[in-house]
Amino acid sequence: MHNPFPPTSQALSEPNGLLASGGDLSVDTLLRAYAQGIFPWFQPNQEMLWWTPDPRMVLRPSHIHISKSLKKIIRKSHWRIQFDTDFSEVVRSCAMTPRQEGETGTWITPAMSRAYQHLHELGVAHSIEIRDGEKLVGGLYGLLLGRVFFGESMFSEASNASKVALVTLARLCEANSIEMIDCQVHNPHLASLGASLVARKDFEKYLREAIKEPMSEILRNPACLLPRHPLPLDQRLSVSLAGEVSSLL
Repeated sequence: MHNPFPPTSQALSEPNGLLASGGDLSVDTLLRAYAQGIFPWFQPNQEMLWWTPDPRMVLRPSHIHISKSLKKIIRKSHWRIQFDTDFSEVVRSCAMTPRQEGETGTWITPAMSRAYQHLHELGVAHSIEIRDGEKLVGGLYGLLLGRVFFGESMFSEASNASKVALVTLARLCEANSIEMIDCQVHNPHLASLGASLVARKDFEKYLREAIKEPMSEILRNPACLLPRHPLPLDQRLSVSLAGEVSSLL
């Protein structure tokens, strides 16, 4: 099959990274997109838009910055870490999270939620949940392809819970030689946690090295990117973290 997306070099500089419009949110389309560093991002009632910004914000798991105050919170925390126990609720909570100043609504539309739920059922989309007792207080979700975790969104209903979820992801990735967490676009909150900007060409070079299947095979058969068995993120990576947040330090 031909590539449904134009070359990423054709992406606009203003707005930064806009590459294409239209298409669908099928599993095949999404897998082909992410394998090339392309992701969907659009508002409700807006035409489907696909992006590949330059520069790209990424987090090297070994570079996660844990401030003294966050270390103190983690050390004394009674929160628990879980993986993929309530993916749909994490997505819903992310969709309800207030946007940055000047933004309205959410880009996590019902169609987007359904699409990522399908990817979750196939074992490629995952969530990290932070719980206070039984209450979900924070978390994040994204896709794991090869040795790249593509972060999509995060939320907090308790102060610092999303930071703890990101620290959890970084620890899990570092233990499994996953050297990059894609954060998509610049965000001061993520920058404070150690994320930095890289050129698109460098990001794409890493993707080619981190995803073993050749692009020709991915375009022909995107299912080659799916794991053989749908497993929770910690089991898929084979190195489990202890359930207590305090174990992160």
